Amino acid sequence: MTADPDKHPSRQPVAVHEPTRRGGSIVLVLLVAAGIVATAVALMTLGRAQAQPYILGLLALLSMVGLFSLFAFAAGIIRFADRAADDPVRGSIADHAYDGLAVTDPKGHVIYSNAAYLALTGAASALEARPVERVFIGNPDVSEAVFRLLKAAREGKRQQEEVRIAGQEGAHGRWLRMRVRPLGEGKRESKYAVWSLADITRDRERQEDVFQELQHAIEYLDHAPCGFFSVNPAGEIVYINATLANWLDYDLAEIGSGGLKVGDIVSGDGGALLTSIVPAPGEVKTEVFDIDLRMRGGKTMPVRLYHKLAFGADGAPGASRTLVISRARDERADPQRAAEVRFMRFFDHTPMAIATVDRGGAVVRANARYAKLAQGLSSDGAAGKSIFGAVSERDRKLLIAAINQAAEGQGDIPPVEVLLAGARERWGQFFVTAVEEDERETEAAIVYMLDTTERRALENQINQSQKMDMVGQLAGGIAHDFNNVLSAIMMANDFLLNAHKPTDPSFQDIMQIKQNATRAATLVRQLLAFSRRQTLRPQVLDLGDALSDLTMLLRRLIGEKVKLDLVHGRDLWPVKVDVSQFEQVIVNLAVNARDAMSDGGKLTVRTANVSSEQSAQLAYKGMPPAEYVRIDVVDTGTGIPADIVDKIFEPFFSTKEVGKGTGLGLSTVYGIVKQTGGFIYVDSEAGKGTSFHIFLPRHHPEQEVQPVREPSSEPKPRADLTGQGTILLVEDEEGLRSLNARGLRSRGYSVIEASNGIEALEALEEKDGAVDLVVSDVVMPEMDGPTLLKTMRGRNPDLKIIFVSGYAEDAFEKSLPENQQFAFLPKPFTLSQLVAAVKETMTPS
Repeated sequence: MTADPDKHPSRQPVAVHEPTRRGGSIVLVLLVAAGIVATAVALMTLGRAQAQPYILGLLALLSMVGLFSLFAFAAGIIRFADRAADDPVRGSIADHAYDGLAVTDPKGHVIYSNAAYLALTGAASALEARPVERVFIGNPDVSEAVFRLLKAAREGKRQQEEVRIAGQEGAHGRWLRMRVRPLGEGKRESKYAVWSLADITRDRERQEDVFQELQHAIEYLDHAPCGFFSVNPAGEIVYINATLANWLDYDLAEIGSGGLKVGDIVSGDGGALLTSIVPAPGEVKTEVFDIDLRMRGGKTMPVRLYHKLAFGADGAPGASRTLVISRARDERADPQRAAEVRFMRFFDHTPMAIATVDRGGAVVRANARYAKLAQGLSSDGAAGKSIFGAVSERDRKLLIAAINQAAEGQGDIPPVEVLLAGARERWGQFFVTAVEEDERETEAAIVYMLDTTERRALENQINQSQKMDMVGQLAGGIAHDFNNVLSAIMMANDFLLNAHKPTDPSFQDIMQIKQNATRAATLVRQLLAFSRRQTLRPQVLDLGDALSDLTMLLRRLIGEKVKLDLVHGRDLWPVKVDVSQFEQVIVNLAVNARDAMSDGGKLTVRTANVSSEQSAQLAYKGMPPAEYVRIDVVDTGTGIPADIVDKIFEPFFSTKEVGKGTGLGLSTVYGIVKQTGGFIYVDSEAGKGTSFHIFLPRHHPEQEVQPVREPSSEPKPRADLTGQGTILLVEDEEGLRSLNARGLRSRGYSVIEASNGIEALEALEEKDGAVDLVVSDVVMPEMDGPTLLKTMRGRNPDLKIIFVSGYAEDAFEKSLPENQQFAFLPKPFTLSQLVAAVKETMTPS
């Protein structure tokens, strides 16, 4: 069916229904004009009367000619000559084009076709020219493409299709490229379609040849005796040959689907070496690396990589070309190669970053761990070029001095611990050693580096914990001694109040002493709360109800400028806390928030349940996964600067002005939460507010254990506090002991005094054990309270005892035998509290 127009020179390009071309002439126009002028002159020579009929006849003739010309032009019979259309150059281009061209009218008839179109469609002459759809009608391989072309032609769009025409009677098929486009952009021209046919069989054959050659090259590369892979800048493997895939036990078909990254096949930190090449705009670099590749099953194999990387004009890396040589055979066959492989494995897999540097600090060689560290310290690759780029400017001189010492051949250079470069705080310890003298031209020192950030953080936490414990012990000791003093003051004050009537002039002074003593007792409780040595009386509590009860108090505390927003979680789990201490925690945090929002703001208290799975996902250190109830106290205040956020829970630390704070508010909060078994954390940023997060353990009622019966701290109103019986009072503070004994005797009890445990045992023997109750201090010389309890209970298991102490009950409860029953009264206490505790304990249950 294919015909070549060059082989048929007799076949000329013909346009179907081509009109005869008429050439225009200016001479003819001038002759007509001259004839009309001559006629007019001749008529003028005649008389006016004689010439008038002739003139009218001539004008009528000219008018008729003009009128018929207008009608003919309107009908298209006459048209003005278009010089561009009659341009022989343009016509020749279309007529003799190598591609077949045809123009169809809106009805699909061919109104023009060149010789190439006739040859490709098998037409003998222009009269036999057929449109494309009729030429290939019935050919199933082409019909769909022709349909799409016809649809585009009707819609005035451009379309291109490439189809293969099967050969007839064993002849080879051919490929055609078909195009269609509108004739022009005008409304009339867009209805005409220009068709183009081109024989692209040779182009296709050349493409297939190239494809076959490429397939052969890929087969050669796939089955080469060495591995090959390519990695893009994102770290994704875009190509891997069959040999390497077989070594690593991967299915090549699975890898071809994507998703494999360089970190999946490179063991340890070796992947950092591949990206450690310093960018050089417009250059191509090749580096050699000895690393381990990781197989699919987790095993490793030693390899040598020839890693080629090209950089663009902007320094951006392109895809790599990496040749992989297996060294597993060398490891088995050659002892020297095996030793080299073992050393390289040790060099690259050591957890210490190692680099050799010259006198200027430039990195000559480095292991994988250093390459990974350098990439994390600087995004511009400064740490990869110079080891000084890995150190902050503040400490850089220390490392420079150590390398200079190594360059001079000195040994035993002390390690240097410096702050590393980068946005976040990281620390590193550098060990610098000298190299052999003959190698100092290129390498001046070997530098070993350990990242000590986590170690320093752990040391700081331990130091902080030890400091808090030491301060807590000090605060607890001070509180204990101060409680003894306060107990004596409050007891003596009660005697004075009993001896004076409200109308006495000195009664108000005595009341002032009582109020100040009570304030001092509150301060002591805060010290004990920080040291976690206060006595807690926990009870099962619904935090939602407890916070709702605090709403009015909190609104008065924070004032009108601060908006309070309580957000309660649904179905909150119960917790077991001391109600008064929990309220103290919320009040202290609210007061701190108020002080941080002097210009007003918003305080949000939010509660929610936290499951074990959720707590495990939280990034809070020291909090084990468990079920908690979470309380968030969030303000929109000034925030806490980063340099002091770690100190806010320390006792006596305050950012307020002198006289406006004790520095015990947050330390008290910390101690109460910790003693309750919970955790507290803070998130803050200067200028953006502060968030305190409290996690209290969920209480399970089925785990409830019946607590030891304790006397109430306050006597019931108008209760009869008198009584009878013998009480053994054991107290090492003589003044406090005498006041307590005086108060008990005033209520009708017989009191035996003892200054320590040994005297108490002697007094008990003298009375032959005829003692109804023992009231004993806990911390005493020679024999303390717990030891006294064990000894007395050994003689009389039913003996009742009350411990009084400035320390918390659980500070000594662990030193007692299990299931020991006793009552506890924390210092300081008033006379009425002491008498109430005694009567409640002596009353038979």
